[in-house]
Amino acid sequence: VQLQASGGGLVQAGGSLRLSCAASLRTFSRYIMAWFRQAPGKEREFVGTITWSEGITGYTDSVKDRFTISRDKAKNTMYLQIYTLKPEDTAVYYCAARNIGASMWTYWGQGTQVTVSS
Repeated sequence: VQLQASGGGLVQAGGSLRLSCAASLRTFSRYIMAWFRQAPGKEREFVGTITWSEGITGYTDSVKDRFTISRDKAKNTMYLQIYTLKPEDTAVYYCAARNIGASMWTYWGQGTQVTVSS
């Protein structure tokens, strides 16, 4: 499985951005996908997940009011919509995937940089 994250860039605070994660695997029915982020000098942080089959989402508390994860099965792509961007959202955003039965995130994308200016 290959994951390709894209959509990052330089955005002003208060703006919005949509990140994409394109997956190479066609049969994703038993997979969970996720977004993580890593700010400069900090550890990688979990953002949220989506089950590929049902589209059930979950988020870390700090982002759940401004972040929305979705997926397009026809395009084999997961999205992360970020609203009302804040400077503290500045980070490299990574997508990841694992089989529902796996305990670790098996597949990772290369990351896309999001920089929010104040």
